Amino acid sequence: MSKSRIDALSDGVFAILLTILILEFQPETIKPGSLNQVVLHQAPLFLMYLLSYFYVGTSWLFHHDYFQYVKRTNRTLNVLNLFVLFTVTLVNYAMVLLIEALSDGNTSDIRLAFIVYDLVALLISLSFLLLYRYLEHHPELQTVERSGITSHYERIRLDPARSVSIYLLSMIATSFSNLVAGILLIAGVVFHFIAYLRFSRVVHIATNEKTNNLTK
Repeated sequence: MSKSRIDALSDGVFAILLTILILEFQPETIKPGSLNQVVLHQAPLFLMYLLSYFYVGTSWLFHHDYFQYVKRTNRTLNVLNLFVLFTVTLVNYAMVLLIEALSDGNTSDIRLAFIVYDLVALLISLSFLLLYRYLEHHPELQTVERSGITSHYERIRLDPARSVSIYLLSMIATSFSNLVAGILLIAGVVFHFIAYLRFSRVVHIATNEKTNNLTK
């Protein structure tokens, strides 16, 4: 399979997922004077939609920049990419569970919903970690040489593992505080974005190094 087909498939999956997230907003029968209550009731839904959209959007940016770093694919990389896409599509399921739990306000349900969301986020980070490691061991698939950016890359190569640690902490926190678990979950999503910025910077440095070497 060509790299362009991998890009097309991946972009399509991300586009569909970003679209269906909003479909969880179901219209309700609004009685005159009750709009305020309806909006308040849907507040957890909207907040989780924002978090999930940001998370999936960041994952797409991550994926896009990662495959700019890829010159060509092989069977193993294709399978790893499918695993990434599979884990990301689970975000919608985790989001719906958490929305329902937060709307009902049951503590046990909220705890379980946080665990499910954390588990999905952990799998996403793990899938990116596998991509990192695979490309490390297959330089023939890379568009740039890593020799000139080793110091920069070493600082970010464990970022997916750091994300996994944050989500594990969030899962542990559900045993004593849903609030702490929620804060850690949000922190994990924010760190995912920070990790993307760090990776994007390394790709940019590597691209500049390659350009400078060609012009010498």
